Amino acid sequence: MTSTEAAAIALQDNAALCSAGEISASEVVDAACDALVAGLDTPGLRILAACTRAEADYDVHDLLPPGLQELGLTFHPVAGEAAQEAVARALARRLLAGDLKPWELTFRIHQRHGHELPLTERLAELDDEYDILEYGDRTVDQVDAEVTAEARRLAAHPRVPTAPEGIPGVGEQGSSQSR
Repeated sequence: MTSTEAAAIALQDNAALCSAGEISASEVVDAACDALVAGLDTPGLRILAACTRAEADYDVHDLLPPGLQELGLTFHPVAGEAAQEAVARALARRLLAGDLKPWELTFRIHQRHGHELPLTERLAELDDEYDILEYGDRTVDQVDAEVTAEARRLAAHPRVPTAPEGIPGVGEQGSSQSR
């Protein structure tokens, strides 16, 4: 994965997490700065990256949709299933990056969606398994391994363009299609 692709994924993940109230708006600004450093460059991204921490809480939510669209990334409305899935995928990538523990991922997914979101049903079931470990024959390590495997499955998609010409600032203008 190129550094621009990783930066684009991180920006899109932070946008989803911020919209869902999982992280602060200033973390989106940080991701926008990282994206600029990685070589992504659009007017909207520059404006987003220029927000101060004080401005972030007020301005990021208005700046995100056009800023992501310029990069060919998707901004999902908070209430939709696509937004819920984007948050789940972002949290899964955070687990794989070492920012969350397996039980934290399952707890957050279960708390946020219960058993209602088909994409994350298995993670909700695994959260239930953590609660009954002392009564069964599975170990924490076994459940952790299954959570990690499920996180890998979730994190595998969607992807941003891998070719430099699909990322603005590196080649041609990217598309605004869903990824």
